[in-house]
Amino acid sequence: MVRIGDSDLDVLPLAVGGNVFGWTADEPTSFALLDAFAEAPGLSIDTADGYNRWVPGHVGGESEAIIGHWLAARPGKRDDVVIATKAGRHADLQGLAPATVAAAARASLARLGTDRIDLYWAHFDDPEVPLEETAAAFSRLVDEGLVRWIGLSNYSAERIDEWFAIAARDHLHAPVAHQPGYSLVERGFETGTRDAAARHHLGVLPYYALASGFLSGKYRPGHQPEGERLGRASQYFTERGWRVLATLDEVAAAHGAAVASVALAWLRAQPTGEPGGPGAGPPRVDHARADPRRARRPDVRLRLTLSPPASPPPDSPPTSAERPPRHPDRAFRRPQGTVSAMKWALGGARHGR
Repeated sequence: MVRIGDSDLDVLPLAVGGNVFGWTADEPTSFALLDAFAEAPGLSIDTADGYNRWVPGHVGGESEAIIGHWLAARPGKRDDVVIATKAGRHADLQGLAPATVAAAARASLARLGTDRIDLYWAHFDDPEVPLEETAAAFSRLVDEGLVRWIGLSNYSAERIDEWFAIAARDHLHAPVAHQPGYSLVERGFETGTRDAAARHHLGVLPYYALASGFLSGKYRPGHQPEGERLGRASQYFTERGWRVLATLDEVAAAHGAAVASVALAWLRAQPTGEPGGPGAGPPRVDHARADPRRARRPDVRLRLTLSPPASPPPDSPPTSAERPPRHPDRAFRRPQGTVSAMKWALGGARHGR
């Protein structure tokens, strides 16, 4: 289990991203996926009031509604699940003005069918609203018992620092988590907000952990299957991207793991500056297939340790769910040049080559 920042939220090292619910996953498919992950304690679901307004005819909140239906159909499950949602992007409640935040939280609670939000994110910074007002609005929701903890998604380091200064000055509830886009092919967090997250003891919960599916291995040179995510994933169809994917293939083959599992294990092993933390918090996965049998398999769910067991059968999937070493080179140490290849590929990704 992973503790999120200075909160009391203990969750699995993999979060379920809800932006596909009501989009590429209909309600039965979404239910099957949630059921598969909910078999173990510590399930966390990450959604937003803006999911998925980009679908024709949608306005936002469709993902929250499906999660609410799932909870309603499974009495007693709510206390076993950590629900995170976000404010500021619903078609009818855009921005982070105090009245909008208050209304958005209540609308999300109604769609989710619950009396509290475990982690409430400010989805994007709203420069049109004084930060003092936004910070106070989120803090009031905690005082009212509607929200347990606060998170900042897509905020710059400067604005994170400013929010904390306001919280200290005005005696407000401070955020406990930060959500950046972060993956093997998106490394801006390392030179952007990582230091701010460390300064403020923020749990870091990356999104786009598989780069819109690119790091799942489904896309290959000359083979780019059509789908809703192809447009976003295509930005990685470059020499750099294919080099990273080729190295992931090599490491995955050496360890008998899925390509996506290697990408997630690398992400979990990265330092984020959390005091005492082993690395990044639970990355969000939006690409797991909804076949419950597949979702339960270790290489799909919690395959975070790449060191193979002693004398494993050639085709046996790994069984340990331990956390990866803090230093990724140790996790990926293999004979015949795998480490050198990984360093070469990942170094190129880091420096934009």
